[in-house]
Amino acid sequence: MRWFDYILIPFSWVYGIVLWFRNFLFDIGLKRSEKVNATVISIGNLSVGGTGKSPHVEWLAERLMTNYHVAILSRGYGRKSKGFVKVLTTSKAHTVGDEALYYKTRFRNAVEVAVCEKRVLGAKRLLAVHPEIDIIILDDAYQHRYLDRDVDILLTDYSRPFYRDYVLPAGRLREFRSGKKRADMVVVTKCPHLLNEADKEKIISHMKLKGGTPVYFSSIEYGEMVPFSHGLTFELPEKILLVTGIANSRPLEDYLTKIADVTTLRYKDHHDFTVGEIEHIHNLFDTFAEEQKCIVTTSKDFVRLKNSACEKLMEQYPWFYQEISLQLDKEISIIEQINNYVEENK
Repeated sequence: MRWFDYILIPFSWVYGIVLWFRNFLFDIGLKRSEKVNATVISIGNLSVGGTGKSPHVEWLAERLMTNYHVAILSRGYGRKSKGFVKVLTTSKAHTVGDEALYYKTRFRNAVEVAVCEKRVLGAKRLLAVHPEIDIIILDDAYQHRYLDRDVDILLTDYSRPFYRDYVLPAGRLREFRSGKKRADMVVVTKCPHLLNEADKEKIISHMKLKGGTPVYFSSIEYGEMVPFSHGLTFELPEKILLVTGIANSRPLEDYLTKIADVTTLRYKDHHDFTVGEIEHIHNLFDTFAEEQKCIVTTSKDFVRLKNSACEKLMEQYPWFYQEISLQLDKEISIIEQINNYVEENK
């Protein structure tokens, strides 16, 4: 904790108490959660941004869609539209948000995707259009309790777990750590690949969860670098210009530095790139002397950039996006547990 964060602790207590009281009203039934005719699975966290929600939503949808009709419902953070919007492969990021558009681009017709800031309304509209839906996965809805959920999956970052963090503004938590009690399972994200069982047990003991709450551990797997433009092929570069508009680019930076010399341009999460910014990126790239060089971004940034005003400009430069996937320990166990929830809810 930085020294000036201590000054903010009184404000954190005020903010935390307000959120605690709101949750208390839900707990005693004075505020009510509404149930819909589908199994609702929420994937979220206690902190703001950067725990890896999107890869976990993608991972879960991919494993459930073979046996169930699956939909993903998100708020559509960063979009300029309001209300319920069904996401199509032809949608624009500024209309539906980059994460929702990424899910639709990834799954196409195999998974329905929609955005709505009011999750109850969003779920009802989805089911009205697609009554065959068995499962709705809520992206980043741990604190949104108006829609009843059958499974609450809580994510926490290995490098900054909730038990070491503080409520806003002194820390990054959206509510007191006691919010962990609502979790049906916890996933520790972005773990090092060599994390041993003793380290896992130590983390679990620090969480102090209610008895029987399972804890899983996930790590990021980096795949291929995919070109924006057809005809480009990836060759191992000497120099990479990494351009990101995500909450936490550090893991990707650490990975790429093992491949090449990396210069990073960081923009805010869900950043909407302008033509002027792309020209600035290209001007910086032109200063690199290396022959083998490229520009790399994330898959979420890619869906914001493609079909935008920047697309034609970017065709003149070697832009790639980095594919990622997840590796979860006890993968069979987590899917079995979720299948049990779905079957019980039928």
